[in-house]
Amino acid sequence: MFTLADLTEGVRTSLYSSVCACIHPTSCCSVAEIMSVLFFHTMRYRPEDPRNPNNDRFVLSKGHAAPVLYAVWAETGYLKESDLLNLRKIDSTLEGHPVPVSDTHLPHVSSCSLYRVYCLLGDGELSEGAVWESMAFASYYQLDNLVAILDINRLGQSDPAPLQHHMEKYQRRCEAFGWNAIIVDGHSVEELCKVLGQPRHQPTAIIAKTVKGKGIPAAEDKMGWHGKPLPKDMADSVLKELNSRILNNNKRLYPPTPMDDAPPVSVRNIRMPSAPNYKPGEKIATRKAYGLALAKLGRYNERVVALDGDTKNSTFCEIFRNEHPNRYVECYIAEQNMVSVAVGCAARDRNIVFASTFATFFTRAFDQLRMAAISESNINLCGSHCGVSIGEDGPSQMGLEDIAMFRAIPTATVFYPSDGVSTEKAVELAANTKGICFIRTSRPENAIIYNCNEDFHVGQAKVVYKSNDDQITVIGAGVTLHEAVAAAEQLKKERINIRVIDPFTIKPLDAKTIIDNAKATRGRIITVEDHYYEGGLGEAVCSSVVNEPGFSVHRLAVAHVPRSGKPAELLKIFGIDKDAIIQAVKKMMGSSANAK
Repeated sequence: MFTLADLTEGVRTSLYSSVCACIHPTSCCSVAEIMSVLFFHTMRYRPEDPRNPNNDRFVLSKGHAAPVLYAVWAETGYLKESDLLNLRKIDSTLEGHPVPVSDTHLPHVSSCSLYRVYCLLGDGELSEGAVWESMAFASYYQLDNLVAILDINRLGQSDPAPLQHHMEKYQRRCEAFGWNAIIVDGHSVEELCKVLGQPRHQPTAIIAKTVKGKGIPAAEDKMGWHGKPLPKDMADSVLKELNSRILNNNKRLYPPTPMDDAPPVSVRNIRMPSAPNYKPGEKIATRKAYGLALAKLGRYNERVVALDGDTKNSTFCEIFRNEHPNRYVECYIAEQNMVSVAVGCAARDRNIVFASTFATFFTRAFDQLRMAAISESNINLCGSHCGVSIGEDGPSQMGLEDIAMFRAIPTATVFYPSDGVSTEKAVELAANTKGICFIRTSRPENAIIYNCNEDFHVGQAKVVYKSNDDQITVIGAGVTLHEAVAAAEQLKKERINIRVIDPFTIKPLDAKTIIDNAKATRGRIITVEDHYYEGGLGEAVCSSVVNEPGFSVHRLAVAHVPRSGKPAELLKIFGIDKDAIIQAVKKMMGSSANAK
């Protein structure tokens, strides 16, 4: 009879068959039995349809063990064994660390009732704080469909892991975080089958004692082999030994299939039921407009889900929570985990996910954000309390690097709305835009400047103030757009006309509108932003006009680490208020006159 033990040897055989490309064989070998039991005994899924919403979910957190995942898929028939020989090659879908081509390494969440999530972690990554953020979160919410398998193979990349094979210490740590923690022999198929088949009433950690390089006599439990392919003679020897132990290697086990109970859903064309309802001149903070817009969107779209990091009474996400408590998740002060949860909720395109906190706190989760982009995730993030305009809370709470951070993420769209109308439009557009969307919102209340029927698009700027004889184009966003409009009104009294542009999205930036309007003002541009100089609006504008002859850009931004103070005081001190814009306009005009 063909058994799981035979299959494990088959998985190892697939691994060694691709030895010339397999860069982490020892890390893969420590989990061969775990992967075999998971994929051919425990998990319910359709191997021909990895994205099926009824499937159990598998998360390969120890991503360098990608070859063992590919070997398992070869055993299921989803991949050809010959595909394994192309691992890490430029024309292969089998990356060195898995990406969504195989769609098997992401945390997937859907609405079906019976799926389980299995996450395989290495002992080295248990030094990461994000792991323990997620364990605390899972325990708090009693996620009894979540199973973490800890591969305790003792050896890291350059040193042994801190706890090595002290299994009871791992167990006590997991139990302290509220998990049911079970120690097993990670190379015993029988023990793994038994423990993975047990009913669960809380999140479970299976702490598997394993040997790095299991099955490779020269490398078993030895330092110095991490990330190294086996020499061909060693691989041939191991393969010969494995083949002699597999009695029926022409047979295949099939995984249990899931029940089809996930209803079909669509997250396309998520729209607001009506236009914004604001009056011109009415004052509202864009952070509050975000909360109102999100609740409105959720009112007519049941796939909209909201997360927040214990700032919901400041980001105004609490409006959504109060209206739709069953679709709100409180993530508390654990931003790395919040972004990861958002990625999971958005996977398989079954939910539209918004997550909010102070803009500055997203810097804590940059690794999760960049991995979300690599994973082709569609998540929407709102960062409130941006810039010095938040006032007395001080620099630790002021988002002054966030535009630079999100501009650097390949799939990101960066919205920077300046009033309640544009904020509501940004929320609606984000819900329908692929990739990572970041909406930057402000604390101060500012006047409504747009008509409620104004049409907005990603990458389309708005000219909010102009005349036929404008001298300079001023570009501002958020609070600085209002300062620019105030400056334009003051300068008009002095018979100096300037053009004011609201970019709406910083990425993509509407270069055409900026260039066309700047040409009308002799190529003279001033940017003003509540952000550090580096990576913000000013640099985005400079990049967009760099090839335009005769253009000059003067930038106003926050030059150094700020301090507490009243918003108006801070805008003035850092030279990004109305008076600073007026002074910059006159200086640029004077310079142009002198140049003639």
